[in-house]
Amino acid sequence: MADKGNSARPSGGPKNAPEENPYIEKLISINRVAKVVKGGKNMSFSALTAIGDGNGSVGLGFGKASEVANAIRKANDNARRAMKNYSSILIHGRTIPHEIIGKCTGGRVLLKPASPGTGVIAGGAVRPILEALGVQDILTKSMGSANPINVGKATIDALDNLESIQMVAKRRGIPVERLKR
Repeated sequence: MADKGNSARPSGGPKNAPEENPYIEKLISINRVAKVVKGGKNMSFSALTAIGDGNGSVGLGFGKASEVANAIRKANDNARRAMKNYSSILIHGRTIPHEIIGKCTGGRVLLKPASPGTGVIAGGAVRPILEALGVQDILTKSMGSANPINVGKATIDALDNLESIQMVAKRRGIPVERLKR
């Protein structure tokens, strides 16, 4: 005999349950912008967000709108479109393979690998990006500009320029075992 009560909804949950978002969304900054025009001031908002899956992919997005909620939504959409996968570079999903400095206009960010158990030692716009990426152990230093947009772009630049040991071995034309010495 078939149970007629469970056949209507096999999931067992409510019909209109919201789908769980697989991404980690981090709001980095919100800025109120005032444009002076003939009739007074036009107010708008800008938002900077980082979105990642916590498993090696992250994107940085910027959005502008007349309301905060719309600016955040636009920034999230832009971050999803800008997502890049860095999982091949991360060492066991915990840290980065080597020290690197990322640059964007006046902002510079130093990223250094750390031993297991160190945690994410970062501040400002760097921490949300690395947390969304899924890095667990890293040391960072933000140098130069403190502007969150420049610091965020510098962090992404540093991640873009990282190389795994396999990439270095292939570029040099030598076996990986020779590099590990």
